[in-house]
Amino acid sequence: MTAGDAAFADRVRRALAWRWGTQVLAQIITWTSTILVVRLLSPTDYGLFAMAQTVITALAFLNGQSFATSLIQADKVDERRIGQVFALLLMLNGGLAAVQFLMAPLAADYYDEPLIADMLRIQALIFLTIPFSALPQELLARRIEFRSQGLVNLVCAVVGATTALTLAWYGFGVWALVYAPIAMFTTRAIGLTLAARILVRPVFDLRGAGDLISFGGALTLCQLFWIVQSQSDIVIAGRALETHDLGLYSEALFLTLIVTGRFLPPINEVAFPAYAELHKAGRALAPYFLRNARMVLLVVAPVYVGLSLTAESAILTLFGSKWAEMAPFVSGLALAMPFFALQIICSPTTNAIGRPRIYLTTAFCGALIFPALFLAGIRFGPLGLVYAWWIAAPMLLAVTLALTLPAIGARLRDLVAAIAPVAAACGVMAAVVIAASPLAADWYPVAQLALLGFVGAAAYALVLWFVWPHVVRDAWAMLRQRPAPGEEQPAAAEPAVAGSPNG
Repeated sequence: MTAGDAAFADRVRRALAWRWGTQVLAQIITWTSTILVVRLLSPTDYGLFAMAQTVITALAFLNGQSFATSLIQADKVDERRIGQVFALLLMLNGGLAAVQFLMAPLAADYYDEPLIADMLRIQALIFLTIPFSALPQELLARRIEFRSQGLVNLVCAVVGATTALTLAWYGFGVWALVYAPIAMFTTRAIGLTLAARILVRPVFDLRGAGDLISFGGALTLCQLFWIVQSQSDIVIAGRALETHDLGLYSEALFLTLIVTGRFLPPINEVAFPAYAELHKAGRALAPYFLRNARMVLLVVAPVYVGLSLTAESAILTLFGSKWAEMAPFVSGLALAMPFFALQIICSPTTNAIGRPRIYLTTAFCGALIFPALFLAGIRFGPLGLVYAWWIAAPMLLAVTLALTLPAIGARLRDLVAAIAPVAAACGVMAAVVIAASPLAADWYPVAQLALLGFVGAAAYALVLWFVWPHVVRDAWAMLRQRPAPGEEQPAAAEPAVAGSPNG
């Protein structure tokens, strides 16, 4: 291992530790607040908020973040190029704020909820903050510097949690959910601008920025398809379901997406630049993708299997009896999430090797598969959306793997062999939890959750430790940035990174 290899491995390890570690702390703060806020608000409040979010998310794909991301993979970045990206961000987000403000009444008419118009007009402010957070974020990421970003995210979590909890406590209802993100986005823009320590003058002359616009445009189109995929359920259900039922589904989806939607994307922010450097150095990515896949599922799969089996006691413990109807949604959605998580980690590898068309193709397929199945599933009521997830997530994973694995030189049988121990251990865990459930049938929900969580975690850990000890040792070696036992790869080739839909 050369000095350069060791230095690169140390940079990735420290970046990952700061970005993921601060994300965990931020989520602890956010979720402590969320649990309290959920107890103060009603499913109807969350239904209204979900309706408004579909509009914001539908417009957000044009916010220019992808053009800022293009700076990461560019071979050379100078002051003019940075200024050109800043100009694009200002133009795009200023336009989006105006469009959302003007179209707010149309969205209110679509959902037949007049309050939506006022909510969207206020939330248009979010777009005005994005140029001042997106650009410094990507400039810091290019240098694989995530310490300051992590600290800013922690501050944002405190600001957002305090705002939401205070407003909910004083009876502001759904407005607690509206103003908290505005406070967070504003704080993030100020914090990242200070952290990047760079003053940027916008350059509206875009000549010479063709490569940045081309790469960013491809990622923007991917983001459009991702938004269609991820928001189509709320758009379809918003007209077909009562706001109470929509609130139950949307909050259940939010809960089950905590791991894939909150913890994998920050890791992916480190993954993209790390994989890009490895590819430029001529390293093959396949061995490290396979290890990353197993590492991700090693954590994600037991969490979701356990959540599916203990959904009722978990909901009653965390949210109270008012949300008991949400348990079937959480139980069903959790079963689809391991497939979704595995699909998420594919995009950083193909983007890093300069093949964003693969990501574009898989995103397009997701934009076709999910809405079609949601349209079919809604005929069976709210739970029909859950049934749609059971089919859509494995289908999209199959398409993604068929395109990704050959591109990075990996084989399907190698992937199956890598994740088989995790699947088997989860199977044993599920059997143990099901067998233990009758013992705690009459217990309080918190006691049920504690018992079943303990026996499930113990069964999972013991199976891996005694049947597949090499998996445990490999995971530990990967976290410590060392070659797994018996391997000779330099540490620089083994960043413990994963992916996200935005990778």
